Amino acid sequence: MGFSFECQASCSHTQARVGLFHTPHGVVETPRFMPVGTLATVKGITPRQLKDAQAQMILANTYHLHLQPGEKIIEQAGGLHRFMAWKRPILTDSGGFQVFSLSQLRKITETGVVFRSPRDGSMIELTPEKSIQIQNALGADVIMAFDECPPADASKSELEASTDRTYRWLERCIQAHQRPQEQALFGIVQGGIHLDLRAKSARKLVALDLPGYAIGGVSVGEAPELINATVKYTTPLLPKEKPRYLMGVGTYREMVNAIASGVDLFDCVIPTRFGRHGTALVNGTRINIKNAQYREDFTPLDPTCPCYTCQNFSRAYLNHLVRSREMLGYILLSLHNITELIRFTQRIRDAIKSDRFVAEFSYWLNDY
Repeated sequence: MGFSFECQASCSHTQARVGLFHTPHGVVETPRFMPVGTLATVKGITPRQLKDAQAQMILANTYHLHLQPGEKIIEQAGGLHRFMAWKRPILTDSGGFQVFSLSQLRKITETGVVFRSPRDGSMIELTPEKSIQIQNALGADVIMAFDECPPADASKSELEASTDRTYRWLERCIQAHQRPQEQALFGIVQGGIHLDLRAKSARKLVALDLPGYAIGGVSVGEAPELINATVKYTTPLLPKEKPRYLMGVGTYREMVNAIASGVDLFDCVIPTRFGRHGTALVNGTRINIKNAQYREDFTPLDPTCPCYTCQNFSRAYLNHLVRSREMLGYILLSLHNITELIRFTQRIRDAIKSDRFVAEFSYWLNDY
């Protein structure tokens, strides 16, 4: 039981590092991409396939699981790990991002947020205490503090007010947390693209000595260069002896630059979302498998990829499946895409160990 983070190696030219994040359900090797399993399932992918793809930690969504099937049912099933038959680490978000991005009707107060359920139209109140209560019932290894996530076009005064409220809500989350030995509560640094707000937020969070820290609010509409500058500034402000998690980011370039800044963990819906739209990620590029050029292409997506898709099927077959709108096509593409991004972060991990990170990933690096 318990949590710890150890740094195994670091880059001599950047802040990139290799680490081990110990959790009650296993060790996560960092840097690492984490697949998103919103409703206690990574869309179209079985737990066995996730394991074969070398997934070590996956995400689930507090907001959506609260609405369906409800945390009480999952708790009765023995917790999220048993409910979805995943024995490795799980992280649940707080529900804050979904409340602010998906709910058409909501009212924010110091107490929390009242919003209309997209399922039945009922009014639901989500507070810091309620978010933690739900996450305690779900039983994930890492749980996130309930935060306010303003849009990218919010004014600085609005961002400052929301950042201060996020800190006050964090204090309430800490008080409400009933399972600190089994579940690590991560705080979330907010502040938009304003570096002074980021510094203030990070300083106050670090003083609380939490098990880990996340950087939020950097994938809500900002330009890539602003995301990179914000992450590059914020990450070194967080403790070296704790894991650092960049929320909602999972493109090649964004991950490489964030890793160069010292980030350890990433999540994004890109692999399965792309898969459901007929897009494959191959060696840093996107392939629209529906294109006519692949109808008679009998090579695999990537001959070096060990995934079930690449080891057994051709681009021509995938083209046929997607054009025919066969479910198997979307599943095979999603499986490959997840494997691709996990392999990508694993290659970065190996490069940092041999101190060749900059040399091998210079194509993606913006400032080195």
